[in-house]
Amino acid sequence: QVQLVESGGGLVQAGGSLRLSCAASGRTFSSYAMGWFRQAPGKEREFVAGVNWSGGSTYYEESVKGRFTISRDNAKNTVYLQMNSLKPEDTAVYYCAARVRGMPTYRDNQYHYWGQGTQVTVSL
Repeated sequence: QVQLVESGGGLVQAGGSLRLSCAASGRTFSSYAMGWFRQAPGKEREFVAGVNWSGGSTYYEESVKGRFTISRDNAKNTVYLQMNSLKPEDTAVYYCAARVRGMPTYRDNQYHYWGQGTQVTVSL
């Protein structure tokens, strides 16, 4: 069993930055693909970014490319999402997720473990 705990959310003005962290329990974290998803009120959950087990391959949703960076530190069992140039439309609850096998994917039903989420609110 893997437990994921997100942190780092908060309220920020448009143009600002936040760094989300997702701490994982368990000894097999380094073998998992990891993803960040978000869900805004009244909308479906959507893929934001993904990283393979080594950190060598990353993937982004089109609207966050060039602004967000996903990374991981397997020694610390942690995955990060650095968010720069934040926009009001980035407001959502952000979730990290672990996929036991395979590469990161935008399909949320392919992930096996989920965190509880952290709120990000971007004001004008």
